[in-house]
Amino acid sequence: MSVAAVVVAAGRGSRAGGEIPKQYRALAGKPVIVHALEKLLTAPLVDCVLPVIYPDDRPRFENVVPPLQTPAGKLLPAVSGGGTRQESVRRGLEALADRPPDLVLIHDAARPFASAALVERAIAAGRAHGAAVPGVAPTDTIKVVNDREEVVDTPDRARLRAVQTPQSFRFAALLEAHRRAAKEGHVGFPDDGALAEWAGLRVTVFEGEPANVKLTLETDFASAERRLGGSGGNWIMRVGSGFDVHAFTDGDHVWLGGVRLPAERGVLAHSDGDVVLHALTDAVLGALAEGDIGMFFPPSNPQWRGASSERFLAFAAERVRARGGLIDNLDVTVLCEAPRIDRWRDLIRETIAAIAGVPLGAVSIKATTTEKLGFIGRGEGIAAQAIATLRLPAEGA
Repeated sequence: MSVAAVVVAAGRGSRAGGEIPKQYRALAGKPVIVHALEKLLTAPLVDCVLPVIYPDDRPRFENVVPPLQTPAGKLLPAVSGGGTRQESVRRGLEALADRPPDLVLIHDAARPFASAALVERAIAAGRAHGAAVPGVAPTDTIKVVNDREEVVDTPDRARLRAVQTPQSFRFAALLEAHRRAAKEGHVGFPDDGALAEWAGLRVTVFEGEPANVKLTLETDFASAERRLGGSGGNWIMRVGSGFDVHAFTDGDHVWLGGVRLPAERGVLAHSDGDVVLHALTDAVLGALAEGDIGMFFPPSNPQWRGASSERFLAFAAERVRARGGLIDNLDVTVLCEAPRIDRWRDLIRETIAAIAGVPLGAVSIKATTTEKLGFIGRGEGIAAQAIATLRLPAEGA
């Protein structure tokens, strides 16, 4: 399947402030739009990238393009967008219609942190389902309010997803949906997934990334600058440790680092008993000096019975971002006689990185035995110890 990517960069970004549109503001020494373009231009499975820009921004855009190192022909000439995001996407699709790709990714220029793994997941999901959007489960309870700010509903957050880009679609189907919406006067869809739903396409949600934030407010830029090690302020380093242990019981698997491993026994636990994610959650919360996992997810609460521990680590990582910080490193050691994690190591690292919203290189997992000593040596249980290293802005630490 041929794959094209449309990068939407025609907005004004007024909420971010500043004298220039947010996609052209410098972030760690280069414009935000360059960060976004580079992620797609370096993706092996993406054949071409088409920017859609505000007409008056063309000189500004052409000024930032020359430094981009890209295979010949992969970065297509930018086309002018319209008055809405929806119109800009449609114009981008129309520009590709003469030589239509099989699959198209729609990505916001204001999302500079989409990882290579996320782009690959988007392509795979688009190929498999025809219409797919990345989403992350909210860590906070969501309330629906009326015009008087009174709560009228509390939806089950297990069924909610915060949707991101890049979104992935069969090109012909998305172009037809956009043409139909334009012809019938339907405007204002918040994203292409919503437009595809309206057009009757079945849209699937695949795993997004908490770190794949859209830069919207001035505070987002300060946080992004710190994350990239730029000049966004003074930092202090924090280190936290975590430990968790569970006894073995009847079962045929254990969860480690968000991955289900086949095993001769399971673990006795209130949630899914993932000692790796529990230890990492405590390590992150410890570095924040915000208590431990039991304070936020007490085993006495039936809500967390059998819960996926991914939610715990995602919650802790989100608290780091809420304070303008970033996670530099997550290091965990598993202590057990069995199961062995060797063949699962890379998958566990990838899963932890996706949950915490950090690069793969920031995650380490090791395993050791206790030389047959103690309850671990006797095969009665499994444990994990973890260290989290993070940075917080000095003024808020």
